[in-house]
Amino acid sequence: MESQEVVNALVALGQLSRLAVFRLIVEQGSGGIRPLEISEALDIPSATLSFHLKELYQAGLVSVEREGRNLTYRPRPETVESLMDFLLKNCCGGRGCRPKPVKKRSCR
Repeated sequence: MESQEVVNALVALGQLSRLAVFRLIVEQGSGGIRPLEISEALDIPSATLSFHLKELYQAGLVSVEREGRNLTYRPRPETVESLMDFLLKNCCGGRGCRPKPVKKRSCR
């Protein structure tokens, strides 16, 4: 992922309502969610929601599919993974930040 793409994604996620919309879309997974459902769940007017969805789409964070008269929004996991990889590249000097799991010993 290029630096400008990262900036675009972070700008898109840097607004409270838009972040809530994105998280709701992610929660739905590959099944997706329609704008009316998002509007009702988050109490966001449809015109405002349309603006937020456009920003998320242009940042490559969500995909949209037309099904007849309805639109369905789905997360783009490959973009989210690329964003996370970019942000965590060389984290902790390239050694990895997560502690190694501790082996549990059984009591006998």
